[in-house]
Amino acid sequence: MSLTQGQAAPQFTLTSSSLKPVSLADFKGRKVILHFFPLAFTGTCTTQLCTMRDNFGYYDGLNAVILGISVDSPFVLGKFKEANNLQFDLLSDFNKDISTAYGCIYDEFIFGMKGVSKRAAFVIDEDQNIIYAEVLEIATDLPDFNAIAAIVK
Repeated sequence: MSLTQGQAAPQFTLTSSSLKPVSLADFKGRKVILHFFPLAFTGTCTTQLCTMRDNFGYYDGLNAVILGISVDSPFVLGKFKEANNLQFDLLSDFNKDISTAYGCIYDEFIFGMKGVSKRAAFVIDEDQNIIYAEVLEIATDLPDFNAIAAIVK
């Protein structure tokens, strides 16, 4: 089931790359930019998150927070965050509940892997409603970073 603009964002609490629980509810009153990505340490995923890293300052003054989500373990995400100098939390959806709730999970991915997050971007407003939703079917496609920046502004 795909989520669309105007719907309430599914709530979650996931373990971060710093091994702490992070909940969507923690950010009520701020915009939240969620970036789902298939797997850490892969080419397009690195490009996606490093693009957000390189534009982090843009979002800094806009009362917005960036979060990355994948099915990787929090330990892998910690190494990925460190290797790429990411300033934002990466969250482990190891059990695939949140990727499923947001409608962005592959039943089958490459090499026979099942239950991998699709590349997707969501912007959630201060009241925790979805104001932007983009789920990509092709893993090598990137989200529309300009559209995300425009909606957050």
